[in-house]
Amino acid sequence: MNTNLQGKVAIVTGSSRGIGRQIAMQLARGGAKVVVNYASNPAKATEVVDAIRNSGGEAAAIRADIGQVKEVEALFAETLERFGTVDILVNNAGVMACTAIADVTEEIFDYQFAINVKGTYFACQQAMLHMAPGGTIINFSTSVSGAMLPTYSVYAATKGAVEQLTRQLAKEFGPKHIIINCIAPGQVATELFLNGKSEELIDSYRRMNAFGRLGEAEDIADAVELLVSDQARWITGQTIRVNGGFN
Repeated sequence: MNTNLQGKVAIVTGSSRGIGRQIAMQLARGGAKVVVNYASNPAKATEVVDAIRNSGGEAAAIRADIGQVKEVEALFAETLERFGTVDILVNNAGVMACTAIADVTEEIFDYQFAINVKGTYFACQQAMLHMAPGGTIINFSTSVSGAMLPTYSVYAATKGAVEQLTRQLAKEFGPKHIIINCIAPGQVATELFLNGKSEELIDSYRRMNAFGRLGEAEDIADAVELLVSDQARWITGQTIRVNGGFN
């Protein structure tokens, strides 16, 4: 996709690896200056920044724990200090702990809501305060929210909240001509997803969609690239299920 993002600045939360890394790389390829956000792995974030720079792009790594409002505020402040504007926000950072309800602790519950919901919400708040008119926000849900799977109750609940805040915020952002949408991926073959899973289990996930394969990070990044392009100018407040027909 030939998306022209020249002159735009993008923050991609949780972009030191996996889907976030691919999104950062593709936005940079389109010409955006990219903030590679990370929480705990500066070496991986530096690798992404170096890869972008080696390809002729511009990027900076900024540490921030998205579950802490003050750190979200600091992320935007440092981005504005470095680049002067924010045009694109991709709220990719998220955590998932699959736990049966009998074993869910307050800490497990609060941790997932802090990163997945609170972090996304207050990043959107910072976008409202600081994003340039004509900007784009992309939040992340999950296609699991449309399924019925044991042990996913807390995670799916956090992502259902993200879908609703995306929908409800659309008309608040509209007067500033800022688009806000949500992407809900299916199973994607990232290192994090594959870790610890048997081949039998992975094969069962492949059979859950129409194409008989796991998604790739590029599949999700391509959808992000579409939503930040001018072709998506009339799409807002929507959740797009990028999942190959996952049931």
